[in-house]
Amino acid sequence: MSVEDFEELVRRAPETVRNKLEFLGGRLCVKHGPIDAEDFEELARVAPEAVVLELIDGKLGVKPVPDGDHGEIIMWLLRQCMRQRPELGLYPEQGLVVAGYRAGRAKPDGALAPVGSFGGQGEWADPSSVLMVVEVTSYDRDTDRRDRHEKRHGYARAGIPVYLLIDRDSDTVTVFSGPLDGDYRRSAAYAYGATVGLPAPVAITLHTEQLKDYTA
Repeated sequence: MSVEDFEELVRRAPETVRNKLEFLGGRLCVKHGPIDAEDFEELARVAPEAVVLELIDGKLGVKPVPDGDHGEIIMWLLRQCMRQRPELGLYPEQGLVVAGYRAGRAKPDGALAPVGSFGGQGEWADPSSVLMVVEVTSYDRDTDRRDRHEKRHGYARAGIPVYLLIDRDSDTVTVFSGPLDGDYRRSAAYAYGATVGLPAPVAITLHTEQLKDYTA
């Protein structure tokens, strides 16, 4: 997030939030404790177009702008999912209510759900119909905290059956499943090129050889 984007966000922010926002070391932060869900939704609604906000475990964060390879990976996954399960859609950046001991709002890179699941729900949808969420890591310093830890726990607390993490730092695909008590009971990591079976209720087999085309 740039200083200019932060200044514009503060200018647009509702009064209940404006004085809580800080920009420290290139990160958007909140002073005086976590922001509540209602204030977050209003802040996200008025944010500049280039700033996509999330609220995970009470922490305010900015979703990185995707690069070209990131978009190609999502399209690769979308094609495989829809070919094998045409009754499902892979919805890019669909806002989800990620419940837990603090209310959360997340925009995964992809949310796999039956077609029609999000009709009429607005920007932040109930995740109960979601079979799988997907994150593709970005090359930024917050990836480890955000995608490998905070989001994993948030999605597990929401009861989403499968979390698929495509990790471009390690060139691996990790499948998390069996959400219980705020984490996933099972995980399995595969190197690019492997055949990856996604467990029920997803029941899709991924052929990951093409991911090698998108390595740094």
